[in-house]
Amino acid sequence: MKMTGAKIVIESMIKEGVEVVFGYPGGAIMNVYDEIYKQNSFQHILTRHEQAAVHAADGYARATGKVGVAFLTSGPGFTNGVT
Repeated sequence: MKMTGAKIVIESMIKEGVEVVFGYPGGAIMNVYDEIYKQNSFQHILTRHEQAAVHAADGYARATGKVGVAFLTSGPGFTNGVT
């Protein structure tokens, strides 16, 4: 069975026990978001800015001891997340 890269990412996260993902969708990551909305194994929390997604994922990881995940698009989205 063929799987897309986006599907592989989502399946890997499910296998690793990810429970919550923070993010802000954008053009380059929309195929991953399409797969997110097809599953019900973890929750996606929409943030209003890429920087907020990264801070939320960091805070979640620190508070729970679980993996914190932030999804950002490429280019300015990624830059916003790391600055």
